[in-house]
Amino acid sequence: MAAIVRVSYYVASSNASRTTLGGVHSNDAQMLVLTVLAEGPLHGYAINAAIEELTGRKLGPGSLYGALSRLEARELIRPSDGASDARHRTMCITDAGRASLRAELEQMARVSQAGLRALGPA
Repeated sequence: MAAIVRVSYYVASSNASRTTLGGVHSNDAQMLVLTVLAEGPLHGYAINAAIEELTGRKLGPGSLYGALSRLEARELIRPSDGASDARHRTMCITDAGRASLRAELEQMARVSQAGLRALGPA
């Protein structure tokens, strides 16, 4: 996943007109949040635990909750149905979030494949 995050930064910085997931610095956190929410609804602490399991590192609170706020404002995630208190608000990915995540991952895959071709055999 670390390679995906690095490629994500490259894609975002090399194509500033893209609007699928946001700006350069917040893009990585947003991408990670969408990735873990694609598997099912989670609350903030569980999102960060899933990100840590995936990458070996947790996001800082500002990065995590900033990403959640930006994604919700763009309607890429939403509170899931059912009761939850404010401290454990469970979030889920929307159809628009899934489409954005898929588009970003496909773009990252193209960049990754081009890079691997350029490097040649190991």
